[in-house]
Amino acid sequence: MQASDMTGKAALVTGANGDLGRAIARELASAGAQVCLVDPDRAALEVLAAELGGKAAIHAAEVRGRENCRAAVATAVSAFGRLDALVNVANVFAPAQSGDMAEEDWEATLAVNLSAPFYLFQAALPHLLAANGTVTSVGSCAAFMASPMTAAYTASKAGLAQMTKALAKEFIEQPIRINYLAPGSMSVGSGNAAKIPSNVDMSKVQKLSRNLIDVTEVAAVVGFLASDASAGFHGACISMDNGLSLG
Repeated sequence: MQASDMTGKAALVTGANGDLGRAIARELASAGAQVCLVDPDRAALEVLAAELGGKAAIHAAEVRGRENCRAAVATAVSAFGRLDALVNVANVFAPAQSGDMAEEDWEATLAVNLSAPFYLFQAALPHLLAANGTVTSVGSCAAFMASPMTAAYTASKAGLAQMTKALAKEFIEQPIRINYLAPGSMSVGSGNAAKIPSNVDMSKVQKLSRNLIDVTEVAAVVGFLASDASAGFHGACISMDNGLSLG
């Protein structure tokens, strides 16, 4: 799978300072797109923007909350005059014994992994409809399998998959395509530091770590889904996990 020519088009990528977010931004820029990089770390975004040359704009902020999401979309549209692709990559992973999980960790996981993609979709929708655009959400194979001590994470990723299907069905007759990619564990970190409580047995959580996938391969599939090359993909939930979700 490879992105088609995106020259003259604009994309917004959240979580742009994570390993996958950076790889996706590079993939889209190499296809010709202008990319709005969204992440709280301004210094890191400036480094990536310099690498991408004149194809990048920066929005250094969280995506928690409706207003933050609206502001990110506004930055992209102000910079490029349009928005053709929304790519949801921002991610919180906070494993915990479920009986002990902090309220802040639960709320943050759902706010970033599930609510932010919805609020970004709301803000981006008129621009995407005008451009025959795409929404690509990066989830996880954990959405389709039981993984201990990740109740918030798996709930958010499963919810995002179902939200993708619901939105795709709602807008099936409109000029927009909405898809979900569920990678397995990747060969590099996600770029999101996880707080690991001392009573969490990571050997159980990390059963997902066999058969690692190269992050650039995941980015290539995201680029394909974000571009016109993926015409015909709408409401798809694509597993890219080397069979991990088979159990």
